[in-house]
Amino acid sequence: MSNAKNREIILSRIRQALAEPTTKPVAKPDFSSDLYERSSEDSAVIFASQLRRSKAEFHFCMDSQELMGLLLQLVTSKRFRDIRAWEEPVRELLREAGINHLEHDQQLDQVDAGITLCEYLIARTGSILVSSAQATGRRLTVYPPVHIIIAYTSQILPDIEDGLRAVKAKYAGQFPSMLCLVSGPSRTADIEKTLVLGAHGPKELIVILVDDSPYH
Repeated sequence: MSNAKNREIILSRIRQALAEPTTKPVAKPDFSSDLYERSSEDSAVIFASQLRRSKAEFHFCMDSQELMGLLLQLVTSKRFRDIRAWEEPVRELLREAGINHLEHDQQLDQVDAGITLCEYLIARTGSILVSSAQATGRRLTVYPPVHIIIAYTSQILPDIEDGLRAVKAKYAGQFPSMLCLVSGPSRTADIEKTLVLGAHGPKELIVILVDDSPYH
């Protein structure tokens, strides 16, 4: 059989297939449904397990007293000298814990650690959502080699979509100019595919989760 005849047979079958209606039409996708299945496991457990996979350090505190003790322990064990905190709730915690810190934004290249709050925690990816609307702005989450984030269990949300929706509701008509998902220390593998931490930001990320549930 010639190639021309084979070609004509194939084209004839294609034309016939296109002319015949599909017996099993494809169902219309439901774009309102969740892309990922919601887990029944505790959201704090999911967040902690995912965060640790990204080489970040995780701690859990039952209350503010335990938090202050942990902060003092971290500062002592890691020998932090220049600590910066710009958000008043964080400053108040450090004052009560007796931890020396600076509140100005000068000489950020000499900072040992920056301590900030966050907008929300994303359980499924183990990420921390921060924004330029926070008093820390953009710099304190990027310049210090160690970034310590204080977060609360009430801030944990299942997925990124939930986080974006919550930020939109929180700031209404004044949506932050910058949103960032922090997923572990800064890293790159551009050079010979060798993973390097701290390439474009903090090389160490410490997340302290505090239980603020009414039943703890």
